[in-house]
Amino acid sequence: MVRVLILIILLFLSGIASADPLLYKVEDIPLPGENNRFDYQNLNPLNGLLYISHMDNDELIVFDTKTKKASAFRGFPGATGVLCVPERERLFVSCSRDREIAVLDLKTMKFIAHIAGGLSPDGIAFAPQAGRVFVSDEAGEAVTVMDVITGQMVDKISMGGEVGNVQYDSYSRLIMANVQTTGELVAIDPQTDEIKGRYQLPGAHGNHGLLIDSLPRIAFVACEGNNRLLAVDLKSHQIYQDFATGQSPDVLAFDPTLGLLYVASESGTATLFKLHGRKLSKLGNFDLPPHAHTVSVDPDTHKAYFPLEDMDGHPVLRVMLPAQAVNQPSHALGAPVKIPTH
Repeated sequence: MVRVLILIILLFLSGIASADPLLYKVEDIPLPGENNRFDYQNLNPLNGLLYISHMDNDELIVFDTKTKKASAFRGFPGATGVLCVPERERLFVSCSRDREIAVLDLKTMKFIAHIAGGLSPDGIAFAPQAGRVFVSDEAGEAVTVMDVITGQMVDKISMGGEVGNVQYDSYSRLIMANVQTTGELVAIDPQTDEIKGRYQLPGAHGNHGLLIDSLPRIAFVACEGNNRLLAVDLKSHQIYQDFATGQSPDVLAFDPTLGLLYVASESGTATLFKLHGRKLSKLGNFDLPPHAHTVSVDPDTHKAYFPLEDMDGHPVLRVMLPAQAVNQPSHALGAPVKIPTH
């Protein structure tokens, strides 16, 4: 009987050891600046430049995903949200420490304007048909509306609660915003700045993170208050799936080709999901250092980028590939490092 039990245990452990990892670590690339907090990221698909808010270093890091070179630009106190609009040659950065939104020329990286952003400017979204940029003012319980070219403020929309992230839905041509203290997803008409709908998300606590997948009509909502990811049907505005995540989930990123959704969290436990049509399945969790709460994905290379604030006293950009991308010939890694999952 003892021998049988030992054999069962060995087979079980063998199965764990041979299990395929969710992701592979490609490399850690040193980043400039001090070992402190990062925030949002945004990738320019036209040239492969990744813009990273180095929040507590008051910097914006521009990382070239092709040459793997990083440059730091000063003058962004408490940088949080960042959005490049390449078709309009503009870059927008929320600066929470001086309560402003910086507007830059994307080609020259020179400042065009500094606009009052309320109490705590954060996430940024662009509505192309309206030519307007929408910035969440979290503590100010509002959304700031700006002209994409001049950068001038054109409106301030009262939201009735703390505002989480904002996103543009290209199908409905509406701006969607989380109101995290009321547990609502709110739709805004970017042409008129009118609130077109308020949709209650039952069970949502601190719904801050937001990502829109427009064609299947899904809003993915990360709730930092109760560590949940919600899949919301944008037709009925009802929650149709609900998953556990790492503690205090924050930034989300989506690879549309592979159908992979990344949810990064303050605890460092990130979660990977797979989208099949409109159904989401949880592939598993993977561990990163604490405060690895931000992630971006290059849809062409399928590489996922995680800025890590402190690796042996220095910040690095961890580059990772999902297992299904590693098998492609263009992503041969030699001897990749497996990432433990649980």
